[in-house]
Amino acid sequence: MKHIAIYAKKIFKQDLVVFQSLLSGIEHMGWTPVLEKDLALQVQSKFQISANYRTFNTHLDLQSGFDLMVSLGGDGTFLKAVSFVRDSEVPILGINTGRLGFLSNLSKDQILQTLQRFNSGQYEFQQRSLLRVHTENDLYGDENFALNELTLQKKDTSSMVKVHAYLGDKFLNTYWADGLIVATPTGSTAYSLSCGGPIITPGCQVHILTPIAPHNLNVRPVVVPDHMPISLQVEGRDRSYLLSLDGHSQHLKQGDKVTITKAEFMINVVKFEDNNFLDTIRNKMFWGSDTRNEI
Repeated sequence: MKHIAIYAKKIFKQDLVVFQSLLSGIEHMGWTPVLEKDLALQVQSKFQISANYRTFNTHLDLQSGFDLMVSLGGDGTFLKAVSFVRDSEVPILGINTGRLGFLSNLSKDQILQTLQRFNSGQYEFQQRSLLRVHTENDLYGDENFALNELTLQKKDTSSMVKVHAYLGDKFLNTYWADGLIVATPTGSTAYSLSCGGPIITPGCQVHILTPIAPHNLNVRPVVVPDHMPISLQVEGRDRSYLLSLDGHSQHLKQGDKVTITKAEFMINVVKFEDNNFLDTIRNKMFWGSDTRNEI
């Protein structure tokens, strides 16, 4: 019997039917749904859904005995699901109830068909690399990884900052900007993209350095090999700055060194033949579309 972990940040009223379809679909397959603890409490109190389900609470609970993690929501929900999965190798299937959905891009209208295809093995694992971050004060403890990006930026001032960047033991550049993004190929379609960074297909063994609103207009994003460590130090008028891993922010003191390496584990994302990365970016970004042809 398969054990299916389910994570959602919040179940809204309009998504209740989707959540119930997921539960009934899993049970229809003869599998056991296991809900994240806060999710189970939420649906019990808000929608009076029976909470007689097994629950999980931390990443340690997923280290063995699970066949799949289902993320129900948008890309932010998917990123949080990654923090539960970590190095357990449990594959993640993202069902989109959000907006854009580069990671959680499977249709909420075809849940049973999706589960049936997973059961029959009509899928592949797309491996996604992560960043591992090291700071002098160990700001993130054992949650020092990110699937999308690390961002180092100013906090509450209009002044620019200087971010000194090194690739390996060689000086790369000092970025005069609002901050700097270091992204994985997965994160290339997130914050980095909105700041002018390139789109990188999954599987490329690279990291992307993208400045945020650079003062020097001839400074452009740089793509570097992911086996080379990246070191950053920030300088400016403030005493502290924001260091973020997939949106989880900590205060970084001026002069503290940040080192970014490729994480030693990867995330297995469930993909189907008709749901590949190229189709996703083409459809989500409306490539080839021309509203003039719709008149």
